[in-house]
Amino acid sequence: MSLGRFDTSSRDKPMSEINMTPLVDVMLVLVAILIITAPLLASRIALDLPKADGATQAQPQTQALRIALQADGALFLDDQPVSREALTQRLQQTAQANSETEVQLRADAAVPYGQVVQIMGLAQQAGLNKIGFVALQPEK
Repeated sequence: MSLGRFDTSSRDKPMSEINMTPLVDVMLVLVAILIITAPLLASRIALDLPKADGATQAQPQTQALRIALQADGALFLDDQPVSREALTQRLQQTAQANSETEVQLRADAAVPYGQVVQIMGLAQQAGLNKIGFVALQPEK
């Protein structure tokens, strides 16, 4: 019997292996999050929207066409690239189906005003007269 000392003969050896199960679990969760969020991030169009004091949060419209015009002249309809001819056809089809459909126009701040007016003209020629301009509120 030893007094005041611990018996060191039955001490466990230190474990020299890493438990990989928690690491694999965390990595699988991160992969699942990436798979879910990647399509949401890819559908965004990079625009430098102009800022206006009267800009308000838009109410979601069930009958709305969202047209985006980038600084390089690229056109997007509902976040999908489109040519001017295809845009004209889609505007005409929409006007025939429902002439009360709103056109929400998002144009980059660097886009010349003439190009914005051309897109407005296409919508009006098709018979769509409700045109809304999307802008950001200035930071205060």
